[in-house]
Amino acid sequence: MKLNVAVFMGGQSCEHEISCITANQALKALDNEKYEIIPVYVAKNSDLYTGEKLFELKNYYDLDALCKDLDKVCLYKDGNKTYIRPIKGFFAKAQPIDVAFLAMHGTGGEDGSLQGFLELMDIPYTSSNVLGSAIGQDKVIMKEVLEMEDVPQLPWFYVFSNEIEDNIREIEETAKEISYPLIIKPANLGSSIGIEIVHKKSELLPKLKECARYDSKLVIEKMVTNLKEVNISVMGNVYDPKLSAIEEVMKNDELLSFKDKYESGGAKKGPAKKVPGASKGMASTSRKIPARLTKKQEETVRENAVKAFRGLNANGVVRIDYIIDGDTGKVYVNEINSIPGSLAFYLWKEVGVDFSKECDILIDNALKMYREKKKMTRSFDTNILSNYKEG
Repeated sequence: MKLNVAVFMGGQSCEHEISCITANQALKALDNEKYEIIPVYVAKNSDLYTGEKLFELKNYYDLDALCKDLDKVCLYKDGNKTYIRPIKGFFAKAQPIDVAFLAMHGTGGEDGSLQGFLELMDIPYTSSNVLGSAIGQDKVIMKEVLEMEDVPQLPWFYVFSNEIEDNIREIEETAKEISYPLIIKPANLGSSIGIEIVHKKSELLPKLKECARYDSKLVIEKMVTNLKEVNISVMGNVYDPKLSAIEEVMKNDELLSFKDKYESGGAKKGPAKKVPGASKGMASTSRKIPARLTKKQEETVRENAVKAFRGLNANGVVRIDYIIDGDTGKVYVNEINSIPGSLAFYLWKEVGVDFSKECDILIDNALKMYREKKKMTRSFDTNILSNYKEG
């Protein structure tokens, strides 16, 4: 019997379209001989849709038109099963969901929100749990946990957006201690969205204000000018993490931008309005595999990938990004992506795991971790309410 796999995509995040690209890649990689595949599109207003048109990326060029051709659906629980069902139609068929395959990036999909909903609905899912997802999404909490795990990072600090002007003198002093140039990042976004580079003190306040348009909390960290960016993926769970090949990411600007990630390669084909659909996601980024590293640097990358994965309570497939200082050779962990673009399949195929096999591993791991959770004591049989008296 086939497993019913619901592939979640979209959401309220700035990375909405990137999520659709990742999901479409996964929809093509999932083996329809093994799985009954149910695409679930989460619109920007959080309405849920499904339909055959979600299998073709060209249909996403006009999202409003796409939604008109899809069935709006809801999820509900009945006994030990959770079902997805069209809202309209008295005789509409409900389908059970055996596992949720998550291809959502950023706020609402990667930050623990969706994971919490799936926990309540008692559906196994392919990403980190609520805690691991939340830690991975918030760069401030992530960096604090990595510090406790003794994982090397560049000097950094953070500020709340609503306190920037009141505390600008203190912020300028801390920035001076770290020394320019600096990078400012929204704490809860990915895909290089909202990132600002600050070369001198006079740029600090305006660029903090610009970055504050995207988040209520901002990370400010030392920028390495002569840098090499390398990434590695980790897959599995904290008990048995596996490591992919290591890539060296090539960039055109001072840092790997949104354009470098998603508008290079495949995105150059076709008219501008079709960029979201024409792009091949992170798979189109210019890269060298394996990365050009010394033996010691490679060992450092691999060792700290496992430390970060375990320390951040990760699960499923993640990508861990590193910065290497070209002047000193030192290796620093930059961040973890708990649901990486294209699910980092391009790193796994280099070690003999194609995208279809990766999908199998993620689904098997989701079911395994779900069974492990079910073995734990979650509640106690008590009769407190029968003896409770108001007042």
